[in-house]
Amino acid sequence: MKPPEDSAAALPKELGFADLTLFAIACIVGPRWIAVAAAAGPGSVTLWIAAALAFAAPLGVAVAALIAKYPAAGGLYVWAREDFGPRHGFLCFWIYWFGIALTLPSSAMFAMSVSAYALGPAYAHLADNHAYVVITSLASIWIALATNIVGMRIGKWTENLGGITSWLFGILFVAAGWLVWNRQGSITPLNFATKWSWNNLRFLGTLAFGLSGMEVLGMMGSEIRNPRRSVVGAAWIGTLFTTVFYVICTIALLIVLRPEQVSELHGVADGANIAAQILDAHWITPLIAVIVIINSVGGWGGLGAAVSRLPYAAGVDHLLPAAFARVHPKWQTPYISILVFGAVASALLIVIQLGDTLSASYETLLSLMVLVGFLPYLYLFASAWKCGHRIAATSGFVMTLLTVISSAIPAEDVTNIWLFEAKLFAGAALMIGSAWLVFRRSVH
Repeated sequence: MKPPEDSAAALPKELGFADLTLFAIACIVGPRWIAVAAAAGPGSVTLWIAAALAFAAPLGVAVAALIAKYPAAGGLYVWAREDFGPRHGFLCFWIYWFGIALTLPSSAMFAMSVSAYALGPAYAHLADNHAYVVITSLASIWIALATNIVGMRIGKWTENLGGITSWLFGILFVAAGWLVWNRQGSITPLNFATKWSWNNLRFLGTLAFGLSGMEVLGMMGSEIRNPRRSVVGAAWIGTLFTTVFYVICTIALLIVLRPEQVSELHGVADGANIAAQILDAHWITPLIAVIVIINSVGGWGGLGAAVSRLPYAAGVDHLLPAAFARVHPKWQTPYISILVFGAVASALLIVIQLGDTLSASYETLLSLMVLVGFLPYLYLFASAWKCGHRIAATSGFVMTLLTVISSAIPAEDVTNIWLFEAKLFAGAALMIGSAWLVFRRSVH
């Protein structure tokens, strides 16, 4: 087996400190989590801070330490492989890869639901139109991935735009909320105290997932210039920014909408619409919608580019067909990995719609991606423990376990609990079982 340093020798170093910081922010920040948090009420602000302290900060510490230890493309795959063996490395990569493949459809459904508001009030009803949301989601996913097939020299600007628009969105959204506050106060009593319950435990895990994503920096390890110096600063800036962003934007949305009025699919656009009417500034809603689209495409491009390095590294190690280790002769990107990732994400987007309403499908996607997406963090924090970062590893490991367990608790608006649990179980079993079968076949 090749050493980890050889796994990405063909990939050029295109990411500096600024690129890396914006890349991290683009991959982590998702305006959809604002609506998710606001729908739970002002107590979610306290849970945002708890999730940042218990999970996001330890994750940043762990990722910086592991990139310094293993400066190669492949991130989670390489870390688990070197610390726990090829079987565990492959399982970690496979499950994480599928988790991100689930993240794109759910994020795309949110962004495309919001995009209807960019077309004007006459088209706002499309936000709940099944066909519109699914078709535009498929198109936007492939646009985002295409920019990264032609290389990080081009693709990184998609992610940079995603990071920059996070700042623009935060400034505009919070400013609108602040102006509404000054004019008429908050429609929601801002009591940030929260009660401990199973539902809040499930919700804490969901918010922790909203703050996850720093590990993508490790997947780009061999493409980072001066990784030891760049990653630590990018990790701390990214973690601090995303926490503050989510807290103040959640408060801004609660100023204009009551929690029970917030739709998790298009609550951000609804909030912008209410603020625009109060302030008599009707340009706010379409501008917010356009910013959400650009931000989301940047995030998908970043996630797609990063996660494609996992099957690339596994292909180099001969655990997947040789095509996955192939780089494009002109653009020097693992284009087969990116294309396969896009195809799987598209298929999952379509399959998860079966037998459910648009809202219920979105809830199932959220729970399944949290369940599957968090399992690899058990390996990540175990590697951080071996690296000597015991406090960060313990906090992150416990938070990960709580999140995995609580993700199986259905949200209150899920009406068909048996269908919800069946999709969750079948999805998790398929991903874990297929990893075992593919690995077993590859080593025989």
